[in-house]
Amino acid sequence: MSKSFKINVSNPKVWIVIGIGVAGIVVLAETHRRRRRRQKILNREDFGSFVERFELRPFPQPPPPAARQPLSSFTFAINDIFEVKGHVIGFGSPDWKRTHEEAEKTAIVVTSLLKNGATCVGTTVLDELSIGISGENTYYGTPVNPQMPLQIPGGSSSGSAVAVAAQLVDFALGTDTIGGVRIPASYCGVLGYRPSHGTVSMIGVLPNSQSLDTIGWFARDPSILHHVGHVLLQLNSVEPRRARRILLADDLFELSQIPKQKAAYVVSKAIENLSGYQAPKHMNLGLHIASNVPSLKEFGEESANVNNGTATLKALSSLMVSLQRYEFRTNHEEWVNSVKPKLGPEVSDHVRAAIGTTYENVKTLYKVRGEMRAALQTLLKDDGILVFPTTADPPLKRDMRKGLPSEFYDRALVLSSISSMSGCCQVTVPLGKQDDYPSVSFAACHGADKFLLDTILDIYSPLQEQAASNSLPLADTNGCLDTSELLKEKGNAAFKRRQWNKAVIYYSEAIKLNETNATYYSNRAAAYLELGCFQQAEEDCRKALSLDKKNVKAFLRRGTARESLLRYKEAAEDFKQALVLEPQNKAASLAEKRLRKLMS
Repeated sequence: MSKSFKINVSNPKVWIVIGIGVAGIVVLAETHRRRRRRQKILNREDFGSFVERFELRPFPQPPPPAARQPLSSFTFAINDIFEVKGHVIGFGSPDWKRTHEEAEKTAIVVTSLLKNGATCVGTTVLDELSIGISGENTYYGTPVNPQMPLQIPGGSSSGSAVAVAAQLVDFALGTDTIGGVRIPASYCGVLGYRPSHGTVSMIGVLPNSQSLDTIGWFARDPSILHHVGHVLLQLNSVEPRRARRILLADDLFELSQIPKQKAAYVVSKAIENLSGYQAPKHMNLGLHIASNVPSLKEFGEESANVNNGTATLKALSSLMVSLQRYEFRTNHEEWVNSVKPKLGPEVSDHVRAAIGTTYENVKTLYKVRGEMRAALQTLLKDDGILVFPTTADPPLKRDMRKGLPSEFYDRALVLSSISSMSGCCQVTVPLGKQDDYPSVSFAACHGADKFLLDTILDIYSPLQEQAASNSLPLADTNGCLDTSELLKEKGNAAFKRRQWNKAVIYYSEAIKLNETNATYYSNRAAAYLELGCFQQAEEDCRKALSLDKKNVKAFLRRGTARESLLRYKEAAEDFKQALVLEPQNKAASLAEKRLRKLMS
């Protein structure tokens, strides 16, 4: 006889078991759905990177015993902004393609590659009208980032970066105006090179903003990046070897997800056994620019931290955008007004802003550009290499209906404005897995392209080894044995004397003796703010607030740190919270109003 089973529905434990079972089924279903979506995206032909496939064969090669051409057997792609005889440029827009004729000649840079043995296999997707940094295109589709299929590939030269990352070609060309090569190289985990402005011919390439436009290239292998550079830049194969000074831009790392300590350690270990490399030195690039680019002062935004250089960097990126838009309007206003092209929402906003803005102080835009080049030349001379993050944030999810958040956009452009506005050369280098590291960039002064390319050839393998080792130095544990309160008072005294580093040391020793005192963390955060160490300041304030939820100073200091990191929404929330606790707090009130103005 079979036995019947009865469930006691009044027993709470039964419902807990049922709930856990249902939750498990939901989680498994969602996981399966995401896997299917990811696989569906990955299965797209050519990762969605190409607009048109064709083949341009290399020029006839010299017969033996002559040496083979330097790019012989390499394949490459070009994004849909380069002229190819007999083909119509798309410029990322069906309306552009519809209203233009076939090209009568092939772009000089493409011809140069064909002469040197390379084979072109087609044109790739780019942001519409080469405007944008997401890599998404409403009409041609968004190329699939092989490293992270559910995230954006970065733009504007998204298709070229994806074609290289997916191993469809050996290298690819793109254009970089405000980050169009560097950003997708970072997000797709490949090498990306922006040459010194004006060193590679733009004849046969549609202009976006001539004062910022460059032709860049992507590769997976540093030797291929090097070969392509020698061909396009027509470099001498032999050059006297120079010593190298490595400068780490600490304030730019503060804007990034890469821990400054980690990046500094990886670079330091990578070069310690290389001949002619000096130990890295730390600097605040924003302060250097503030001191050496006087025309920027009139554009600085109101900020709580005008002395740390963040306002200067933000002003520089804003002027870069103004210059790009002004020259875009000069180049394409007539076509936009006559054709009224259909554009994706985000691109349409940028084009509308470019066409509809009345530009004042145009001369100052060009003056800042000249002063920036001189400022970087003064800093780097002929032996300096500047190291900083390529991008501040990991790539966002694809198909974001609201477009890129303004804070994401602002942080990205602050980092890309350094080379765009100075015209210096910059290379993006991936470090290990994208989940652990974004890429870092190495930049040299204008005209030092061979010096920079040779440096990357030297340093690439050691960098990858150090990034893979994932090791970090032990923290310094030397300190005094005094009481925590005495140490705090010594820290306060050092702070008043503007000895910020010494104050940090005293507060750190106090924390070692008493890890539950919110004031110690909050005070150390104040010292970190003065040093421009915003991420450390934010973390200390987070710890202070976990210990004391009503610590007004911690809210104010964390808000200041987040504002300096261009995370305005989070900063505004901190200042609002400070006002809830202290409604008459003038600093919080002014900060909250300032941020509301910035976000509007």
